Amino acid sequence: MNTSKAKILMHPVRIKIIQQLANGNRMTVQQIANRLDKVSQASLYRHLNTLLEAEMIQVVEENQIRGTVERVYAIKSPTIHTADDLKALSKEEHLNLFMTFQAYLMGQFENYLDRGDIDLPRDGVSYRVASINLSDEEFADLTGKLASLLMEAMKNEPSEERKPRQIANIIIPEK
Repeated sequence: MNTSKAKILMHPVRIKIIQQLANGNRMTVQQIANRLDKVSQASLYRHLNTLLEAEMIQVVEENQIRGTVERVYAIKSPTIHTADDLKALSKEEHLNLFMTFQAYLMGQFENYLDRGDIDLPRDGVSYRVASINLSDEEFADLTGKLASLLMEAMKNEPSEERKPRQIANIIIPEK
């Protein structure tokens, strides 16, 4: 398939499918259809096949049910355990992981928007890009401090005053 994965993903139904399968979810066509109730079954199969051909998703299980085969789908992504595992990934594997990450975030943001009474400043919601100039040493210091602050906050137990909040982080160096 010659089309880039980014172009393939830029379709509302395919984004929704990836969002359903994000975070390691494994789902049948019926389970996906139940969550995407405005998508016809024919359209759903067409988009699943496009994602399969692009190797963005895979069939992870097949179950024989009354003479038909029920397929279980999942995002095709390698298992990552260490920094060395990340170094060994191909460009396509990195794009798949990044796409999954983005789809998950889009799903979380959509869930936030769907809840009705939204107020981004009140709720602490933001999305920003900041371009910074740092030496390698300064960059290591900054990321170390950020990681330390996040690790400390992750120790907090849920309470009446504490709401679950997700902080996502993407760092991309310029050439």
